[in-house]
Amino acid sequence: MLERLVYRSKATHKLGSLHLFNLLLQCRKRNRELGITGHLLYTEEIFVQCIEGPPDAVEVLWRSLKHDDRHYNLELLSRGPESSRRFGDWSMAFSTYAHFNKYEIPGFFPVDEAGMSEAAQRCAALALA
Repeated sequence: MLERLVYRSKATHKLGSLHLFNLLLQCRKRNRELGITGHLLYTEEIFVQCIEGPPDAVEVLWRSLKHDDRHYNLELLSRGPESSRRFGDWSMAFSTYAHFNKYEIPGFFPVDEAGMSEAAQRCAALALA
């Protein structure tokens, strides 16, 4: 059985390319250890994250996220059982503005003022569902 959780939060401070790159590396490592996949969207100092995996692992990560000082005002948008993963190829896909991708990060899907990437749209659709 799988569970999917989507939340939104506000960054504690504005993040630059290096901070985002390091955050992504940390997320991917932890998610691989927990068997979690998902997507992180960061725009205008707002995070929207979709995490999916075994319910116990999702709960462990959710508890950790609630105490993470890199963000605040966590708002749980949705949480429930799922039959399949939407982001199965990525321990953490990532979307933000294209100019942040100085490091050519695998699993990076840029967003810009004109629109969002497919991965970012999937995450946003989950947040609005």
